[in-house]
Amino acid sequence: MQVLVIGASRGLGLEFVAQYRAAGAAVTATARSEDGLVRLRALGATALPLDVADTASAAGLAWQVDGAAFDVVVINAGVYGPRTQGLQTPTEAEFDAVMHTNVLGPMRLLPQVAEALAAPERASGGLPRIAVLSSRMGSIGLRANASGWLYRASKAALNSVMKDAALTLQGRALCLALHPGWVRTDMGGAEADIDAATSVAGMRQTIASLGPEGHGGFFNFDGTPLAW
Repeated sequence: MQVLVIGASRGLGLEFVAQYRAAGAAVTATARSEDGLVRLRALGATALPLDVADTASAAGLAWQVDGAAFDVVVINAGVYGPRTQGLQTPTEAEFDAVMHTNVLGPMRLLPQVAEALAAPERASGGLPRIAVLSSRMGSIGLRANASGWLYRASKAALNSVMKDAALTLQGRALCLALHPGWVRTDMGGAEADIDAATSVAGMRQTIASLGPEGHGGFFNFDGTPLAW
């Protein structure tokens, strides 16, 4: 199995690399920093420098994965931004940082990774799969408060982007958006419900087990469908 993990220097991305490598997959993974690249190489992954928020860096992914045939692509790169509790207007810099990373980044990368997928008839486990790490905070149907409204807006937009990718890649790849759960990472904090290993194990199972009925869907890490 050939796997690409984008945004893998730490947290959930690094855990994806560790678990896929432990399962025997050949993993290519990206990080912004040299320290992150070193951690990826230590796990036996092919490490590529990539900053999804940088135009030149993001545009250069295609040549770095030219000739690849990925069975699974996970787009994990993301930032939270200001931790607001209501209608606190973000600064222009805050807005740009969150939206460029969480929305424009995947919009730059999806066309490139689509060209680097295994052929549908040759993919391990059927159609190749593309998963983006979203959040139930982006769900409008499930929303009960307005905390972190910039992050929420970015993840709602990411879900829209993934839905369009699913329409475009129908028959070529199975596309889905995933909520990793409330995870004990730098972003989730120490009081979160689950650890990264539990979250990623569940997401890997969901990615692997979903059939055509899951194409274009939004799912919890354990495979439970979520409202948009």
